[in-house]
Amino acid sequence: MTSRLLSVLLFALCCLTARADVVPKEQASELKNRFRIDHMVDELTLVVQREYGSAPVIVVQPDGSKWYASRHPQEVKWVDGITGDIITIPQPQPGPWQLLGRVVKGSRILKVSKLNIEVDPLPQPLFQGERIKVVAKLMGDEQRLRMPGLDYLVEWTARFVSDHQPGDENFAAGTVTVGSYKDDGEALDERPDDGVFTGDINLNQPWGRYEFQVRARNNVFERELEMPFVLSPMPVSARMLDPEDPQSGHYQMELNVDDTQLRLEDTHFEFEMVGPAGLQLPVSMHGMPASKAVLDLPVVSLFGSYRLKGQVFSTSTTGRELVIKLPEMFFNLIEPPAPPPSPEELAARAAAAAALAEEQARAVAIKWIIAINIVLLVLGIVGIIFWRKRQAMLMALAAAEAKLQEEKAAKQTKSNTELLDEIDLTMPED
Repeated sequence: MTSRLLSVLLFALCCLTARADVVPKEQASELKNRFRIDHMVDELTLVVQREYGSAPVIVVQPDGSKWYASRHPQEVKWVDGITGDIITIPQPQPGPWQLLGRVVKGSRILKVSKLNIEVDPLPQPLFQGERIKVVAKLMGDEQRLRMPGLDYLVEWTARFVSDHQPGDENFAAGTVTVGSYKDDGEALDERPDDGVFTGDINLNQPWGRYEFQVRARNNVFERELEMPFVLSPMPVSARMLDPEDPQSGHYQMELNVDDTQLRLEDTHFEFEMVGPAGLQLPVSMHGMPASKAVLDLPVVSLFGSYRLKGQVFSTSTTGRELVIKLPEMFFNLIEPPAPPPSPEELAARAAAAAALAEEQARAVAIKWIIAINIVLLVLGIVGIIFWRKRQAMLMALAAAEAKLQEEKAAKQTKSNTELLDEIDLTMPED
């Protein structure tokens, strides 16, 4: 028997409204998390739904040995998330297997021979800036797999790969990741956990020929699809027109539509004008009278910057409904310069300036006079103090000198007296 892939999916159906084409009724129901694998199985894949936030399950083999998310053979691939586990086991041991853990009540076993992805092709023609809804599904035996929390276990990636065709705008673009697919009930996804993954594709890319690559992967499996497509230039455009009088506040836009691609009567422009002080004004044109038209914007009076965000709702000539996001546009209402002053105003300003200069000069002169007087006063006081101290010092020196003279005279008198006392007057003269 040639090698084949057999995947066993433990699938939770908590509500009675589950569709039969998602999980066939013919599949054997799981009893107390037990299931049996026969000797013909070459590879086993388990997709286990657990209670939200619970620990990964424990896999018990027929011989009683146990595997854990953190401890299992190297050839076993195991991905655990907050809502479930995906486990791939090559050459599984035949016999009864069991799962230990908080597996959602009502899970059942689904055996499939192949696991792949199904992706809606991109519509053609496809235009830059379009908002499109494309879906992808994880398939087992051509049946859509559906499980709450499957969005956390499978990573989807969408990429554009340039064909490098000369003359195309994307000639040097290379490979660009443009989005992903989610089953979370947000944005364009209609319902969460219904097994339909909706793509959020960024089409603001250079136009040209590409390969569209979609990949679904985790640590257990990886599937990829490629399909060629052409991204066409945006069939509409809008640009601001230069006003005759920029100060008038009256601005206009020129709208252009490629009528070979779009129906003019079904083409509608919707803009939102955002300006200073929280200004938000809707601006629209419903139906194009011709391939080129001029749209008058509301007259603005607040000075500042204005921004225009726009979308186009149209129908292609092939009948496909389109929503295209336009690049943002800007304009500024600048306050005009003040008129030049009259001769009288100039004369008055000159007189005021002269008076102010004279007053400032007078104030400066007064400050200098006051400063000089203060300096002279301080110098005078310092001179007087110095003179008085000098006089006092001279008087002190004179007194000290007089005292010294007195002391010297007293000493001289005393010396003379002592000398007389030493002369003996009784001795006869020679």
